[in-house]
Amino acid sequence: MTATATTATTTGPTATVPVPAPAPTRSRTVPAWVWALPPVAVLALAFLYPLALIVQQSVTPDDGGGLSLDPYADVFASEVFRDALTTTVWLAVGSTVGCLVLGFVLALVIAFVPFPGGKAVARFVDVFLSFPSFLITLALLFIYGSVGMANGLWTDVTGAADGPFHFLTTPWGVLLAEITYFTPFVMRPLLAAFSQLDTGQLEVASSLGAGPLRVIRQVILPEALPALAAGGSLVLVMCLNEFGIVLFTGAKDVTTLPMLVYSKAILESDYPAACVVAVVNIAISVGLYSLYRVVSRRAGA
Repeated sequence: MTATATTATTTGPTATVPVPAPAPTRSRTVPAWVWALPPVAVLALAFLYPLALIVQQSVTPDDGGGLSLDPYADVFASEVFRDALTTTVWLAVGSTVGCLVLGFVLALVIAFVPFPGGKAVARFVDVFLSFPSFLITLALLFIYGSVGMANGLWTDVTGAADGPFHFLTTPWGVLLAEITYFTPFVMRPLLAAFSQLDTGQLEVASSLGAGPLRVIRQVILPEALPALAAGGSLVLVMCLNEFGIVLFTGAKDVTTLPMLVYSKAILESDYPAACVVAVVNIAISVGLYSLYRVVSRRAGA
């Protein structure tokens, strides 16, 4: 005779007796703030602590006497600082506008105009992003420098003692170098946006009689605005902080805020003034980035 298994409850005239469920075991999970401590500590040591030292040095005059805003007053009152601030802003804005226009045109050609080697050019844009800025500047110097290829060819053909190309040591040379280097930073998000664009919209617009310029203005450009805003804001912030291009072009009359920091700290050993200029540069960059985040959030980008 086989024994039957007993059930957890009994039925019939007697009341049902439920069997208590086993108590759930508590999993010992680590709080989220514990996992956040290592990256926060690394960020504090690598960025926040040096930034705090810069801010502290900017309010500490060399003559001692405790904290003071005299370094800020001295720097803001100097004509060199005002000229550097003006030069930095107009170079950054001009380079950004040039990168947006040139990057938009080149991205249109690569994305929508079939030509041999188009995919290779698109891949080269990704490779170009890894190049250091001074490398592009040196390439321009080899071509348009005082003893570059263009001037050498001119003197060989005309027999003149000197060539006509000397613009690299002017603000226009810095502008050309920055547009050349930073344009791919606009093209990359544009190419990504164009790859997701529904080509059916372009075909419908063309079938309805819209010309190429109208298709670009009414179909492609609205889809590209978030990418243009992202690339343009990135280029603007990077141009505000660009140091290598201005240094390697040899433009002695072009003084930007990063160049002024270098001049005050290295050449003049005026560390409080250098830190003041650095704080101003950081404040402008962070302010522009915050403004971009607000505008992009309201625009839904």
